[in-house]
Amino acid sequence: MFIQGILNWLTLASLTFIPHKHEDDNPLKRLGNLTPYHVAPAFHKVEAELPGDCSVDRVMLLHRHGSRGPTGSREMALINSLVQTLRNGHDALQGAYLPENLRFLQTGKGYESHLNSENLTIIGRQQLFDHGVKFGVKYPNFNTETLLSSTVPRVIDSMYFFAQGRFGREVKSKDLLTVDDIPGPVSWITPSNSCPGLDWPYASKAMEQLIPPSITERLNNLLPYGISLTDDNTHGALYACAYDLAARDESPWCDVFYANELADFEYEMDLLMNARFGYLAPNDAGRVMGSVYVKELINRFSNTSGEAQSLYLEFGHDSTIMGAMAAMDLNRDEPPLSSEELHQHRRFRTSYQTPFAAQMIWERFTCKESFDGPQIRLVLNEETYPLWTCAETKHDRRFGTCSLDAFIRANQFSTNIEFGDDTWQAACGAR
Repeated sequence: MFIQGILNWLTLASLTFIPHKHEDDNPLKRLGNLTPYHVAPAFHKVEAELPGDCSVDRVMLLHRHGSRGPTGSREMALINSLVQTLRNGHDALQGAYLPENLRFLQTGKGYESHLNSENLTIIGRQQLFDHGVKFGVKYPNFNTETLLSSTVPRVIDSMYFFAQGRFGREVKSKDLLTVDDIPGPVSWITPSNSCPGLDWPYASKAMEQLIPPSITERLNNLLPYGISLTDDNTHGALYACAYDLAARDESPWCDVFYANELADFEYEMDLLMNARFGYLAPNDAGRVMGSVYVKELINRFSNTSGEAQSLYLEFGHDSTIMGAMAAMDLNRDEPPLSSEELHQHRRFRTSYQTPFAAQMIWERFTCKESFDGPQIRLVLNEETYPLWTCAETKHDRRFGTCSLDAFIRANQFSTNIEFGDDTWQAACGAR
């Protein structure tokens, strides 16, 4: 009995969450949801490829738009305020001794920002075109006549450039649609549009004063008398680092900050996304919104309509991906993330899960012997993301997959929600 008990415990222990093989030590791949696209770190002891006797029969892609300029008035205002502060101190900077990583402030007019807000950058276009090519190479036998995006211009542009990479001249025969072309009260790509009660100010409060004033103090000690950066200016410099990378693939500001300071910025971005679309959102709004995508995924892979396609190509936002992952409990942290301390080894990590041009690919597959019945797998940013919430066997754990039936059972939170019901209204109803 004792030995059997140990064996049972070992079986359960093997199904616990398995961390990444390594944490990426490049701080420029750790800028939260403003990170340039990169392949996600692999998970420890999770096979990258399915067994040889398995074949994929249905694919559902949700793609975040590519790298873009700043959104909203706050980000651009912080960068512009930084530029003005430096412009006011231009003369003082010219004769000062500065460390090498700040000498860009003494060249020409100093630092100037020429960012195009909201829109897809040239690097964003390249990301989507390249991903379209790679997708075609990976899934050459899957085709569709329709692509779908949100109504935001940068997302529409992302759909177009992906389609160019995947289909080339054939794109002229494809229907490139937006969610406005699809009937229904709520879109699985933009559920927040149907959530008027979402508490946006709450998210901003959740990350207040997360960047320590000591960073501003350190920078001011390096600058000459006559220039005094504020904490807002420091924030502006951090945003300038991220958005210069998005626009030009380089930024002098990124070399100004220590790795631990960029880690603080990354954590701030994670807290912001978590409080808007994840587990910290009031009334579970993030998970409730994400349930719409999960239900669509289940309906398509179960073919409840009898009209499921073999391929779906859809384009949205980081919020679409994060809401869906939260609804499935795939990146929940215990204890929850908090502004009181930085959780270094956390599951909710936008740098890995929703960088610019993030790719969430769902595969339905069947096997001759390795698995029984339809199975499901998530490939997130080119690495298998283990479906630990529905894994029932060591084989599931080894390949990061689970049966479609187990996946459906594990996601009753989503399947039990209907648009406009009490749960939806509690999270999204007008306040």
